[in-house]
Amino acid sequence: MKTYLTNARLITTNAVIEDGALLIEDGYIAAINPESTNNVKSISLNNQYLLPGLVDIHCDAIETEIEPRSNAFFPVDFAVAQTDRLNASVGITTPFHAISFAHEEFGTRNNEIAAKIVHALHDYQSKELVNNQVHCRYEITDPTGLPILLDLLEESAIHLVSLMDHTPGQGQFKNLQAFQDYLTKNHNRTIAEAQTIAQRKVERGADALERVKILISKALSKGIQIASHDDDNPERIISMEELGVHISEFPINLETAIAAQKSGLMTVFGAPNLLRGQSQSGSIKAIDAIKHQVGDILCGDYSPASLLAAAFRIPELVNWSLPEAIKLVTSNPAKAANLMDRGEIATGKRADLIAVRDDNSFPLVTTTWVGGKVVYQCHYHKLG
Repeated sequence: MKTYLTNARLITTNAVIEDGALLIEDGYIAAINPESTNNVKSISLNNQYLLPGLVDIHCDAIETEIEPRSNAFFPVDFAVAQTDRLNASVGITTPFHAISFAHEEFGTRNNEIAAKIVHALHDYQSKELVNNQVHCRYEITDPTGLPILLDLLEESAIHLVSLMDHTPGQGQFKNLQAFQDYLTKNHNRTIAEAQTIAQRKVERGADALERVKILISKALSKGIQIASHDDDNPERIISMEELGVHISEFPINLETAIAAQKSGLMTVFGAPNLLRGQSQSGSIKAIDAIKHQVGDILCGDYSPASLLAAAFRIPELVNWSLPEAIKLVTSNPAKAANLMDRGEIATGKRADLIAVRDDNSFPLVTTTWVGGKVVYQCHYHKLG
């Protein structure tokens, strides 16, 4: 099957090609500005941008679809379908659903529900609009999560693993008070319950390193990349690198982000952070990391819709071209996840593409292709 897209502003890795054309054949990009396209129906994009489908390496929006309010749960398969459709509509063709294995502590963030989400995503593959991936977040103070994750790795049900340590005094929770505030405000826990959970984390942290080594060894043997989470100092970066970690998610400060890049770890920051101009936990601003050339990837974090808008916002804030900004949500995360078949407009790559209308307020996705097939289309009214 062939599709010929014309009159597009093609965003490649290093340029915007005006009045560009693209030939799709059997789900892949066959040619850019081909000399001839005999017997192929052309589709004009009317001068819209055409860019690679977004790769969102970390987003936990599926948790909100399951539990939109505290202790109000929707069926997991229903939530999977809604999240799939949402990602298609905002141009995310490869979402990594960040699913937390943290025992009974945080609503959906317990091992039973987490495993259900992973299996539900797998069962939905025949119906999915986008190429859903599983990002398992392992709370290293939880000994009960390890055997579940090892089984899921054996089933080839996991595509990325990250290591979390939410013990007070680590990462985003700089002290016990910060941890208590988070649990009481976001998960309706009492102060006494929060203190009990904190103490349990401290106790279980004693043998966490051995569990981490077992998990990393298994994941790497399956070709799965490992990410650290909320790194808060250069020494921690060194430790993570020695363990086999390749990605640093949400480094807390500039010093740590610089250390991560020097060690060869790709850094991840939240697109909501960039759009809002601040971190919700008081960590480094995403735009500051980008200004200092230590921000490699933007992720949806908790808002899939923020990803494309944040990328288009970058050239307004720093001296970057649009193609440079788009890399942070396409080719860079694809490279980090070892998905070398996507993330850029180039011959031989998957035809995961999005047409985008930019009306000077924020970008709007009008069409999403996954493997060369249209999975989403929306016709907006013309600007008056």
